[in-house]
Amino acid sequence: MGDTVLYDYWRSSASYRLRIALNLAGIDYAAVSVDLVKGEHKSPEHLARNPQGLVPVLEIDGLRLTQSLAILDYLDETRNLGLLPKDFRQRAKVRALAHSVAVDVHPVCNLQVAKQATHLSGGAEDMPKAWMQHFIRPGLQAFEVLLSEFGQAPFCTGEVPGLADICLMPQLYNARRWEADFADLPRICAVEAACAAHPAFAAAHPDETLAASS
Repeated sequence: MGDTVLYDYWRSSASYRLRIALNLAGIDYAAVSVDLVKGEHKSPEHLARNPQGLVPVLEIDGLRLTQSLAILDYLDETRNLGLLPKDFRQRAKVRALAHSVAVDVHPVCNLQVAKQATHLSGGAEDMPKAWMQHFIRPGLQAFEVLLSEFGQAPFCTGEVPGLADICLMPQLYNARRWEADFADLPRICAVEAACAAHPAFAAAHPDETLAASS
């Protein structure tokens, strides 16, 4: 096993973000699956890595790091990925764009929250899908408006992938999974096409991750 180890789950949005960033940085890493459906994230072994019982966990540079956005900051600062503009004004705007999905939409659409919502609904069969659509579609609509402040060239905020792209693509995967339509959002669709064609994003896709672990 290499010096860099990523504990993740193939469908985890936060893990997906880190796979993209590690690929952009050209960092070779060993992937260790923590199966959320089977409850492996609550095992004593994983809780010893992360007391929150969450993925991802990244072991790198002699550190054990948690929280995907914090890890992205670390990789950006130590590997010069250029995920954020140098101008502090623009940097704040790009962070706000990225956080609109990573902080506001993603947390209410993760597995634990959806399961609890289904439980509280009395186990309604259509609850998870309705729950996801309720939050994902409006979140993407807002992201589309925020994108109008930047020129897609072809990525969210410029000619190279940045923090917003890394946060957006996992949410688009979830949107397709839960049939939250965004075909009428042209800026987002253009960014999705650009990211899908980028090798770092393509290799990080959940389908690729699942196939590699099979």
